Amino acid sequence: MRRVSKIAAASIATAALAFTATACGESSTGSSTGSGEGGGKLKIGMAYDVGGRGDNSFNDSAARGLDKAKKDLGAETKELTAKTGETPADREQRLASLAEGGFNPVVAVGYAYQDALVKVAKKHPKVTFGLVDSVADAKNINSIVFTEEQGSYLAGVAAATKSKDGKIGFIGGVDIPLIKKFAAGFQQGVKDTKPSASVAIQYLSSGSDMSGFGSPDKGKAAAKGMLDKGTDVIFAAAGGSGAGAIEAVAGVKGSWAIGVDSDQAQDPSLSKYKDSILTSVVKNVDAGVFELAKSVKDGKPKTGTSTFSLAENGVTLTTTGDHLKDIQGKLDEAKKKIVDGTIKVKSTL
Repeated sequence: MRRVSKIAAASIATAALAFTATACGESSTGSSTGSGEGGGKLKIGMAYDVGGRGDNSFNDSAARGLDKAKKDLGAETKELTAKTGETPADREQRLASLAEGGFNPVVAVGYAYQDALVKVAKKHPKVTFGLVDSVADAKNINSIVFTEEQGSYLAGVAAATKSKDGKIGFIGGVDIPLIKKFAAGFQQGVKDTKPSASVAIQYLSSGSDMSGFGSPDKGKAAAKGMLDKGTDVIFAAAGGSGAGAIEAVAGVKGSWAIGVDSDQAQDPSLSKYKDSILTSVVKNVDAGVFELAKSVKDGKPKTGTSTFSLAENGVTLTTTGDHLKDIQGKLDEAKKKIVDGTIKVKSTL
């Protein structure tokens, strides 16, 4: 794993940072004051994907890592959030504003930042960058990735076991390779457990349209359509849109929802549906963010690719509500076979 030798000093006026953030039309939280890079205090810049903090899912998982860094490492932070329909230049400007504002590391949450991050990282070689959910080849970038398909396989085992008629659904936020990893692992887990079962797969948007990650109404409509056809277990890997799917499932007695990225049964805004949330496939993004932050503070910044797998509990199934208690043995057996290589989980459909 490559290392950056030290954090060098640089600074920029706070007013310039504020102007840049306003020009992007984005939301921000946290303090933007302080000295430049290497000024002594750890300063972490976080660029969220669409939905930002409060999406009950992917971004919130990253936010937990940031909060832990603030508490345990005394870090100062700045948070900026992407908007639906923005251009690649907007993402590049957001990252540049953080790097130029003296934040180090700067963490980009989501694959959509990849191209912009590579450009910005080359212009700021003394800043360490984190990229969640994609791999970028640059000497000062730590790519934080997960074996989503492995956690999703276990969710498929649970879905197939709990489904009454074997009619199961998968809702993906955006039709992209990352979300297809969830779909592939989930479908394989279902089929390996109950070959006669069927998995209906639907995406809420595609291509550069990121609205599928931040539209609960679309998630709700997609789930309702599946439920109307007799589907009784639905896994939504759709960011903030998943909240709508969970709401729809909770309205149909005997149906189960499977959440993603965070323990959605414990989220305050979704807890009223907890009796209908079978489990959540959690990616411990918080661990990746915190480990990167600590490495910078320790003067040994992580770079290269950090993969968080099922074997390391980088991906897990939540047990809130004890809905999996009666099938835990089956899940443990499947996990063991994945970890020892007996089961090879697909990452493509």
